[in-house]
Amino acid sequence: MTGPPTVREIMATFLARDIEDGEEIFVGTNLPVIRAAALLAHLHHGPSMRVMLAHTRTNLYHAPVMEHFELLADWRAARWAEGYFNDNDIVMYQKSRRDSVFFVGALQVDPHGNTNLIGLGTDPRRLRLRGPGAIATTTNASHVRRFYIFLNEHSPRVFVPRCDWISTVGWGDGGPDARRKLGLPGGGPRYCITPLAVLDFEDDSKRLRLRSVHPGVAVDEVRRQTGFDLVMPDHVPTTALPGPDELAILRTRVDPQGLLRG
Repeated sequence: MTGPPTVREIMATFLARDIEDGEEIFVGTNLPVIRAAALLAHLHHGPSMRVMLAHTRTNLYHAPVMEHFELLADWRAARWAEGYFNDNDIVMYQKSRRDSVFFVGALQVDPHGNTNLIGLGTDPRRLRLRGPGAIATTTNASHVRRFYIFLNEHSPRVFVPRCDWISTVGWGDGGPDARRKLGLPGGGPRYCITPLAVLDFEDDSKRLRLRSVHPGVAVDEVRRQTGFDLVMPDHVPTTALPGPDELAILRTRVDPQGLLRG
């Protein structure tokens, strides 16, 4: 349980610090960083949060250790459940809430945070790579207070000038009123978190902007690994490390299996 924080632990801590007490967090069970971020926020500073985990809605503030589940419908989570939701329930519940937070993955991300989970290639009959599909991300990300784009890879094949398909709308063609023009009620993406950096969106253009680089990562490396020009501030700080209390919660209660350290 000793040693410096890993990149995954740094990513989880950054996300956790941005989640507020009282918010509703929807988490897939086989997404270790996102799961850890939601549970760290809950256990560190969010005693009134409700977490959607493995189709259950519950408060885990006093649970000593979070067991890892690989399957979304794992029955073992029922011992914590205050409510159990099927897929349609989750979508309808999300649409009814304005204090929910959501996470979106992507095969591709464009300069305005539009994302693609459908596949690579423009011929729908002959995709070079078929993705998992939009599932519920299209609906959920349209309605929640805000969502985060989370990526396991930062490269030019992920950050592209134009997505082959759009499964989740970020800031459309750009501009602070882009989502309003499209009739989308939610708040849109706030951050894009990758293994190299944290990106946010410039206020006027809503174009991706470099916010911080993780320890040991150079700004030029992020530039080289992005397939379009990012908005660059005058100063780019290093992403903050977890504090001792946050790291202790991650390693003893949230992730004792070491999934974030592997």
